[in-house]
Amino acid sequence: MLKDKTSEGKFKGDAVIWTVFLFLCLISIIEVFSASSNLSFKSGNFLGPVIKHGALLAVGTVVMICTMNIKCRYFKIVTPFALLLSLLMLIIVLCVGESTNGSQRWLDFLGIQFQPSEIAKGALILATAQILSAMQTPDGADKRAFKYILIVCGCIVPLIMVENLSTAVLLCTVVFLMMFIGKVPKAQLGRLLGVIMLALILVVSMVMAFGHDKERETAGSPKQMMVQQQEKEEDEHVLEKVFHRFDTWKARIDHFLSNDYVPPSEVDILGKDAQTAHANIAIASSNIIGKGPGNSVERDFLSQAFSDFIYAIIVEELGIIGAVIVCMLYIVLLFRTATIANRCANTFPALLIMGFAMLLVVQALFNMSVAVGLVPVTGQPLPLISKGGTSTIINCVYIGIILSVSHSAKKKDKAEPATEPAVAA
Repeated sequence: MLKDKTSEGKFKGDAVIWTVFLFLCLISIIEVFSASSNLSFKSGNFLGPVIKHGALLAVGTVVMICTMNIKCRYFKIVTPFALLLSLLMLIIVLCVGESTNGSQRWLDFLGIQFQPSEIAKGALILATAQILSAMQTPDGADKRAFKYILIVCGCIVPLIMVENLSTAVLLCTVVFLMMFIGKVPKAQLGRLLGVIMLALILVVSMVMAFGHDKERETAGSPKQMMVQQQEKEEDEHVLEKVFHRFDTWKARIDHFLSNDYVPPSEVDILGKDAQTAHANIAIASSNIIGKGPGNSVERDFLSQAFSDFIYAIIVEELGIIGAVIVCMLYIVLLFRTATIANRCANTFPALLIMGFAMLLVVQALFNMSVAVGLVPVTGQPLPLISKGGTSTIINCVYIGIILSVSHSAKKKDKAEPATEPAVAA
């Protein structure tokens, strides 16, 4: 068994988790400083973006330390309140939320913008962990746990999916993995997978049927364009509120599935191919050791270089070696959290921290996959590295909860057999 590496005093918790967190923050400050050239140019303040980001990380660290000093049993108390608050805010954001890049995801409170979906993610992980832990039996989770989890997901996920499909998919993936770890009967999980596949086919079919890829549709003759525009206008009054995100999703699917060869000289680096093209250039020009921190060229051309595509900038500046190190930090975070969870005597803290660790790591994999062109553009930031607001603070809370469990949760007796089921918290 690994030695329990913990710190004392206010900076409690697992030393490995602390180390991963500090390295991610250090990489974040360096790469956001480099990737924010466009923001610096627009604001006229060279240090402004990185100072703001550093301040946000400092606030996040304080929040993390406060969270870390909360005993893990108290996280159960906030679950129903977090669910109700999330449900209320998700409804409000759909009605009066602020729109950015065609999606209505933001609420403004006292001059501070935040995404309710970030809070909803944590609330759903809390609820799933509590349901699974409360309904554990010697043979695994009670069959009713599956039903209760689906009911909670049915209240939260559709409200997120309307405006942010990638976040909904991310959240459903993590909840499914938590149910697998929580020993939900495999027959139920198998049926759920079948339903998910059918739902996915249905959603994709609806996107392809009702969505409009404007770039492709405007490539025809003037007569075809006129007919298509008339048909679109006839449909818009019915579909605008319900399917307004379908256009974006269809364009991303079309672009990802396109097998047409485009010569390098004809790549549209200023239009619809700009993000992918500049990300590919950044990665292709990196070599093994990269160009060095602060020496990126594509940061000046790549939209959202400091957020959605920051991993491409990391590869360009730090090379393949740096990219692998960043990826390994997330893997270490996941495996170290699994080690901490395995030591917990109760199932609630174990499932809780595994849920949050998987949420961070799966989101990181989403972001990296987009940057290297393995999946369509999703708009998911790289946790604890990308420049952000709500997401940075919330991710620090997740790390704080993991650290809290690492030092305050009841540990298994060393003489206790590993196969004995944990008692529900």
